[in-house]
Parts: sequence; structure tokens; C-alpha cells
Amino acid sequence: MAITIRDVRTIATAPDGINLLVVKIETSEPGLYGIGCSTFCYRYATVQHLIETYLKPLLIGRPVQGITDLWQLMHQNGYWRSGPIENNAISGIDMALWDIKGKMADMPVYDLFGGKVRAGVPVYTHADGRDLPELCDRIDRWIEQGFKHIRCQINCYGGNGYESAPAGAAKGGQPGVYIDSNGYMRQTVAMFEQLRVRYGEEIEFVHDVHERIHPSKAREFCRALDPYHLFFIEDVVAPEQVGWLREIHNYCATPLALGELYVNDNEWRTSVVEHSVDFVRAHISDIGGITPARRMAAFAEPCGVRTCWHGPSDMSPVAKAANIHLDLASPNFGLQEWSIGNIAGFLAAGEYHEGALEEVFTGTPEYGGDGFVYASERPGLGVDINEEAAAKYPCRVDVPTWTQTRNQDGSLQTP
Repeated sequence: MAITIRDVRTIATAPDGINLLVVKIETSEPGLYGIGCSTFCYRYATVQHLIETYLKPLLIGRPVQGITDLWQLMHQNGYWRSGPIENNAISGIDMALWDIKGKMADMPVYDLFGGKVRAGVPVYTHADGRDLPELCDRIDRWIEQGFKHIRCQINCYGGNGYESAPAGAAKGGQPGVYIDSNGYMRQTVAMFEQLRVRYGEEIEFVHDVHERIHPSKAREFCRALDPYHLFFIEDVVAPEQVGWLREIHNYCATPLALGELYVNDNEWRTSVVEHSVDFVRAHISDIGGITPARRMAAFAEPCGVRTCWHGPSDMSPVAKAANIHLDLASPNFGLQEWSIGNIAGFLAAGEYHEGALEEVFTGTPEYGGDGFVYASERPGLGVDINEEAAAKYPCRVDVPTWTQTRNQDGSLQTP
């Protein structure tokens, strides 16, 4: 007799002060359940409503084995398709179904993908500072902890912090985070010149533009960074501007990574086929979970494009585990982003509690102190959630400031 979906529940929690949304699927088999990540921290309540109001009635009573069919059913049932709300809702269910399938097979999920092709997953983490000395202090600490790949920023994205500031020269400007793109580019080129003098070529550096410059400037900026041999530069343009990628890629030698804002296949297919991008950087819950992520990786492999899944603080440990399982089994894996602690504190809607994330979630893949992350050998994704502990850290709905990014004249800039 087929095992079926008995219940679909959502668990909203913010142990790090960042809104997380986890889906729990209970089955007709007593004690058999799976969990997945539907986190869209700025719109979590809308995703939660979609799951509970529309997807749950669609899924109850259906067999858990048909992951691909259920993914397609959820994707098309509302008629209009794609977008971060729908994709995150589908993602939580998709991951939970893979978790269940692994438990049914008594295997880690990576074994369901054909098994490991590597023993551990090389990762990079973030270092930023208000100035170069502070940045170097943080780089030094990560090197001491064994990291060989480090993302470097001064004052983070666009060369500015996350604090709200009034418009510079613009009278009557709106509140927001104001950036100076030209100043940021000069500052960043000088930063990497000094980092290479200090650290030589032994450490692999990464940088994230976060689409905060005009595409025509991205050409010049990437070429100016060529002498400093970055592992990659991320999101030099927005997904809406991927038509620029081929020209930028052909103008510079610095590898390009793009994709944390992808929500639709058409945003990345052409750039992969044309070899205009070197790494696809999707946030897997935003594209709909493990099932579409596997398709993306398989599509990119024969094109020589590698994966580097988005791995920020605003994703649950369940999604981090899903990233690692994909990394372990993907021949064209490149590198994995690995946030440690509440690095993205600017995302926080609630209060940060030391150790709370570990209280709520168990089985998260572990950093080995050698530049690599290692997955749990437990069946499924290997992560579980303590619902009683999760309830101690409720989510909050606030208006984020850092996405209200503006240029010096007061006009909005994609964040």
C-alpha cells in the first residue's frame, strides 16, 4: 500500500532574529515525516498562507513517492506560475518529500542522487569591515579557522553599511540606504590590491556586487579586478539585465557568478548555454527546492558551468543541508557559501539569541575546521526541528530598510 501525505504543517520561527519558515509533512506511516525550507524572510506569512490554504488541500492523500509529479502539480495548479512566493511554498514541500524518501530508503539524500563524488564540500564565508584594518582582522580570524575561500567587502554591499541615511545632495530625499557606485568601485579595486599584497595568492577571494552598479559600469569594474585573480565576482548585474552578461564576460577574465535572485528558468538558461556565466548561484528555495536545483545543475554541467548555491543567514538549516547534499553528489559543483552565526544581522526582525538556532534545529551539516563542510550520515536530509523550542522564538513582520537602496540623487537602485 502506498504511503500518503496525511498532513502538511508550517513552523515559523526566528531563533537568530531572522524569520524562518519550515514545512513538516506527516505521512500515513506512523512516525514517518519530513521537513523542508520555505523561508522568504520578508514575506514569510504570505508563503505560510499559500501552503496552508492552497497547497495543503491539494496534497492531502497523495502518495509521497511521486516527487516530480507533485512538484509539477503544485507549480501549475494556480495556473500562473513561478515567482518567489509560489516557489518558496513549493520548496518546503519538495525538500520534505526528499527527506521522507531518504528515510524510507534508509539513505542520506545524496545517496539517492547517485552517491558522493567528493568527501567534503569546500566553502567560503564572509568578512567585512568598516575599513581595511577591520576587514583584515576578520580575514585573519577566518584563516585561523581553516577557511581558504573568503568573501571580502568594506562596508558591505555598495560600499555602505545598512543604516538608513538621508539623501546626500537630493533635497527632500526618501529614507533608505544611499550608495555611491563610483566611489564603491574605486574603493573595492584598491581593497583587493592591498589584500593581495598582504595575503599573496594563497587565499581565494570572492566579492559580491549585489547588482549595485549599472551594467555599463560592470564591464569596467570586472576588468579592473582582473589583476587580483578573484575566485569569482557575484551578481554584477540584476536578473533583469542578464543580456549584458556575455559582453561583460568577454571583456574581463574574472569569473562571474550570478543567480541568488533567480525565480524562473528563462533567467539563466541563455547565459549558461552561451558560457556568459561561470557559476550559477541560485537560492534553492526561491527556485522551488531540490527538484529544480538538480535540473539546473544537470543543465549547467555539459556547458562547463559550476554550481555555488546561495547560502546566507536568511535560510534555515534544512536548506543548508539540502545545499550540501546537492554539492556532494554534483560533478560540476564549484564552491558553497557558508554563513556562520548571525552574520547578516541587518536581516533580523527579532532579537538574536546565542545558541538558539542549535536549540531549534539538530543535525545541521558541520564545518570541519579545514575549509570543508561535512554532511550528516543520517537518512534523509539529516536535520530535525524541535517544535517546542521553535515556538519560543516567534517571527515578526517589519519593513526592511536595506532593500530601500538609493543612489546619490535619491533614485531607487536594485538592492
